[in-house]
Amino acid sequence: MTRTGGSRDGGPTVLVVGGGATGTGVARDLTMRGVSVVLAERGGLSAGATGRSHGVLHSGARYAEDDPAGARECVEENAIVREIAGACVADTGGLFVSLADDDPDYFARKRDACREVGIDAEEVEPEVTRETVPGLAEDVERVMRVPDGVIYPSRLVAATAADARDRGARIETNAPLTGVTVEEGAVTRATIGGDDLAVDAVVNAAGAWAGECAALAGVEVEMRPTAGVMVGVDHDGIGPVLNRARSPADGDIAVPHAGRTVLGTTSVVVDDPDEYERAEAEIDRVVAECAEMVPGFLDAGVLDAYWGVRPLYAPAESRRDAVEGDGTGTGEARGISRDFTLLDHEADGVAGFYSIVGGKLTTHRAMAAAVADRVCDRLGVEADCRTAEERLVAAGDPERLDRLVAEFDARSPADADVTGAE
Repeated sequence: MTRTGGSRDGGPTVLVVGGGATGTGVARDLTMRGVSVVLAERGGLSAGATGRSHGVLHSGARYAEDDPAGARECVEENAIVREIAGACVADTGGLFVSLADDDPDYFARKRDACREVGIDAEEVEPEVTRETVPGLAEDVERVMRVPDGVIYPSRLVAATAADARDRGARIETNAPLTGVTVEEGAVTRATIGGDDLAVDAVVNAAGAWAGECAALAGVEVEMRPTAGVMVGVDHDGIGPVLNRARSPADGDIAVPHAGRTVLGTTSVVVDDPDEYERAEAEIDRVVAECAEMVPGFLDAGVLDAYWGVRPLYAPAESRRDAVEGDGTGTGEARGISRDFTLLDHEADGVAGFYSIVGGKLTTHRAMAAAVADRVCDRLGVEADCRTAEERLVAAGDPERLDRLVAEFDARSPADADVTGAE
């Protein structure tokens, strides 16, 4: 177990389990409100879905026609993250492209939906787009510019954790949660990395492992994790994030990084977020599909491929509808909501135990604020959220950010080319 920082003496103590963007975000938010926090992660920070994402800072355009509320939240959080995260973000912009065989009505619905929720969506001529994306396919017929960007998740998590630590939080890496004590209907103690802690609340931000964490407290959280592959190819210079203007499918996004492009992704239901098949065929399929937008991806060498597991929450009824009802027969679960859910387990007989599941990297700060509001209500802490108002530690210093990544063992494949962790 690696310990950094120390929590405040006296007052209520909250244990946050999970060292991804949401967990570190909760730790930062609570410490800014004066709460004593211990954050525990079973490995290094950013080891789960956060560090194995494609790292897109969504404008909300991807969700605009099907989930306008979620899209509106994305565009709002997009602006906040840019403001507070500095060199944890690259302002690349984004494009949605429609090919000759794509449904033109879908493109129009997405454009109109973006504008309705306040996303700056500008239709541009394909020939103009080729100035920033020289290898764009010849059969691109329509293009829409949106304010997408790229998040470097290792930097974001390390900076958020360092911010929480500077405010008094204790950050424990290599410290798995192994036990939760419930007495008289409330959580009272927890064991992390062999240490027994007295706690007033526990926040389960363990992502795809939230079900296992919840089980230690005797409550059930029905997760339905889905795995997806990201493929790094030796192709530089696409400029903006590229999105295929069609219903979400395999191989419909390409993300610019330092000297490579990350292509994604697939969505396959898995039973165990630690042990699942990583099929080479998925890599080939993603490259082939993305190459319909930029044919040069086919000839670019594959530099790396990594899988991430989405922490999707799917109670039994909605899970059956989402998985069995998609008609694919492939075990995909694209129909399961990407919205976040905050579960207060007082309803299950365990007061002071909370699970935060689902969600998106772009909206991690809003997710953390929702959790902190609920925890503070229970603890009687009267303090407003200020995480949108203050920049993260080291946000303007890329070299210091990368030192923090190393210190917290937050290296991840998503941005290894940027942080120098390769």
